[in-house]
Amino acid sequence: MAGAAQALSQGTGAAPGAADLAQALRGLPGPSPEQDEVSRGPLPRFYASSVVARLLTIALLVAAVVSLLLAVPGLRTVASEISHLSGGWLALAAALELASCASFVVVFRHFFKGVPARPAKALAWTEMGSGALLPGGGLGSLAVGGWLLHLAGMPTRKIVRSSSGLFFLTSAVNVAALILGGSLLASGLSAGQHDVLRAGLPILVGSGAVGLALAVARLTERRPLVFADSSWAAQLVGGIREAERALRHPSWRLTGAIGYLGFDIAVLAAALTAVGYSPPLAVLILGYIIGYLANAIPVPGAVGVLEGGLAGTLVLYGAPVTQATAGVLIYHAIAFWVPSIGGLLGYRLLRLRLARGATFAILDDEAPAQPPNVRS
Repeated sequence: MAGAAQALSQGTGAAPGAADLAQALRGLPGPSPEQDEVSRGPLPRFYASSVVARLLTIALLVAAVVSLLLAVPGLRTVASEISHLSGGWLALAAALELASCASFVVVFRHFFKGVPARPAKALAWTEMGSGALLPGGGLGSLAVGGWLLHLAGMPTRKIVRSSSGLFFLTSAVNVAALILGGSLLASGLSAGQHDVLRAGLPILVGSGAVGLALAVARLTERRPLVFADSSWAAQLVGGIREAERALRHPSWRLTGAIGYLGFDIAVLAAALTAVGYSPPLAVLILGYIIGYLANAIPVPGAVGVLEGGLAGTLVLYGAPVTQATAGVLIYHAIAFWVPSIGGLLGYRLLRLRLARGATFAILDDEAPAQPPNVRS
């Protein structure tokens, strides 16, 4: 999942921090008379040509994991738990993952109102698929999505500002969930290991993240010469104000940010319940949010690292090792394949559109009047 960008990830992968967001989008060239040459840059071809190799790599890694489960005596119990899984739970988990992806499409369109509906949906799915397939999760999705928007004629400054706005809003939802999980444990409203460290640290970290983001936004307002409107830093941090503006003028599309995270957590809950463990709400939330931080390690598909992060955090908060491991393996399989397949289809549709020499109109005041004629 999505790939959408987030500070503490959701969906299919943990998103990078603000510095990584800047690094991902800094490579996007600004509009210029030579855009036809730029449009034939390496990123789209790289994404298209390497996707089969990446899928084969993921398949081999999955086969290796299955072989490990069958070979190591201590892990055979995990394989047994998975083998007894009912099809009904799998269907429910897949449906919840689709709902999570659809929620990302909804909130994506709020920040990219100028992109027509059909290409916007394809772009959102492409970002989610990129986050699932490429190393680094959200970093790869931002680069691919930003490049495609550039090819469509959207100014680079607008791409950075809107992408960072989406990033900060979805991050705010994740931070709020982190604080909520810690508060549920600290208050005793949810079962789980609720000592000062495991309950208090998430609250402290979440509150600090909110304060830091707001402080940075206020600093840019007080130092206009340092953060000039034309600078990358200004456009990046301007995403904080974009997110604040969205919250001050709420739209039904903002519920997509909650659904993107909430439905994906529900996928993990369904997978864990299917193998015989019904996690308390606080354990589920904290296990998901904290565990997804491992996805920042640049491994294709996050195979191995995400399982370790999620299962390890769940066990830290009291989940049984066998059920946690089995449930996380099922969850990651669903959270990988659903957005990956959707992302590949979305990317294919966009590339076919660009190959015909037709860029989709950007209905935005900052868009150029005549988008460049992009060739495949």
